[in-house]
Amino acid sequence: MRMAAEPDRAFSSAELAAELGLSRNHLAKIMQRLAQGGVVRTRRGGGGGAVLARPATELRLGELVRLLEDGQPLVECFASGGDCSIEGCCRLRSRLRAAEGAFLAELDRSTLADIALTPLVTP
Repeated sequence: MRMAAEPDRAFSSAELAAELGLSRNHLAKIMQRLAQGGVVRTRRGGGGGAVLARPATELRLGELVRLLEDGQPLVECFASGGDCSIEGCCRLRSRLRAAEGAFLAELDRSTLADIALTPLVTP
């Protein structure tokens, strides 16, 4: 959201971590996933940092959530190899799948540009 407010500016992980109150380690993991998904481009060294790889108007929120939450099931019974004692007779699972789909579909209606975040601190 922060990068969408200044799409031509390269942001360092240290700068973003400080501004957003996140650990650098946690932010580095997020940036790595976003880079692997083609959402950001990163450069090392002086003048380096991360920039959006595509315009914020082209990045759907559902796409970003899917990318960042890949491998993280909504509920335990969605996990592969999950152990559920009522799997054969559960009536909740299909409703949870439908709710998850509706959640992501709603997010797909908005783009990153719609939620761009201006600086939290003054330079």
